[in-house]
Order: sequence, then C-alpha cells, then structure tokens
Amino acid sequence: MWIAGCGGATGPVLLGLLLELLVPGGGAAKTGAGLVTCGSVLKLLNTHHRVRLHSHDIKYGSGSGQQSVTGVESSDDANSYWRIRGGSEGGCPRGSPVRCGQAVRLTHVLTGKNLHTHHFPSPLSNNQEVSAFGEDGEGDDLDLWTVRCSGQHWEREAAVRFQHVGTSVFLSVTGEQYGSPIRGQHEVHGMPSANTYNTWKAMEGIFIKPSVEPSEGHDEL
Repeated sequence: MWIAGCGGATGPVLLGLLLELLVPGGGAAKTGAGLVTCGSVLKLLNTHHRVRLHSHDIKYGSGSGQQSVTGVESSDDANSYWRIRGGSEGGCPRGSPVRCGQAVRLTHVLTGKNLHTHHFPSPLSNNQEVSAFGEDGEGDDLDLWTVRCSGQHWEREAAVRFQHVGTSVFLSVTGEQYGSPIRGQHEVHGMPSANTYNTWKAMEGIFIKPSVEPSEGHDEL
C-alpha cells in the first residue's frame, strides 16, 4: 500500500524560489552551457532510461515508509526540481562551482526533503531503497552524495554519477515500473557498482552564475 500525504501549497513555494533566483542582479541563467553551481535548481536525467529524478508526497508502503523517489518521463513536471546544497554548513556557497568529488545534498524543491538512502530493500528490484527524507532541507548524514565526474567541476553538458557517502551505492535506474497510484513511474535505487544505469545529466533548471573563476583539473568519472 502507498501512503499519500497532504502536500500543501507547493506551487507558490516553487514560484517564489524561481522569482528569488531571477530578480535583477541575482546571477541566474536559464540556458547555455557552463557549470553546475551551488544553489542552482535543476532536473536530473538518467541517461540510460531517459527519465528525470522525481519525488512527491507519496510514501513507500514497505521498507522505510519514507517519501518515495522515482523516475518520470515527463520533462515538465514541477515535482522533478532539486536544489544543489552543501554537505555541511558553509560547504557550498551560493554560486560556487560544484567540484568533482564534492559531497552535496539534493533537496526536493516542492517538499523540502533531501535525497536519501539507507539499508532497506527497494520495492521492485530489491536493490537499495532511495527515498526523500528530512524537513525543510534538514535531514541527516545519509543525505550526502558525492558527485563523480571527469575534470575539475560538474559540467552541465557532462554525464555524472552520484555515489552515496554513507553506503557507497550509486543512484541508479534499471527500468522497473510501478503500478497504481504512480503507474508508469520508474523505480530509483542504489546499486553497488558504477555502470550504464547510474549516469545522470543536468537538464532544465535555474543555474546560478559561477561566483568564482574555476581552475582546471583532470579527475576521473
């Protein structure tokens, strides 16, 4: 059984956030190539199954019972926006480019919960469950994900991986699909090894212009 919550006024929350980012002098950009920066709001596409990382006020009926995280094919669903935040207080100043190897939190814009995983089996594939956890962006150490990418910084046109700091699994989609009440949405879970199922790319969003000039480097994905 799935458990639906009472969502509240989520539309105005998103609208207010986007307006905050788009005020004159706010340093935000909708389009163009560049770097993913701290404070940016974006959608993430799984490059193998072509679904966007998604959440909603519907809880798992098994496992942890926390808010479910799925993949959706739609490109215009407001429930697919995530905000890039630091792994610790002051660890990701607004506008600073996200470094390859940096730990970040991905906060779901409409519910304020963080992308999270733990040692519960996922409902369909029996991999590691991925959920959304916390309140108003405050959760725990199991909300931390390391950005694995090539080069020095996370580039918007490049494929990246997200490896969980606490359990070492990679954020993945292998194609399993749910039935009612979220029919057609894909299971998102953690897998122990890097493979074609766990590469992601930044898509639609509001990107904060870099506040510092990035340096060059050559790390491995």
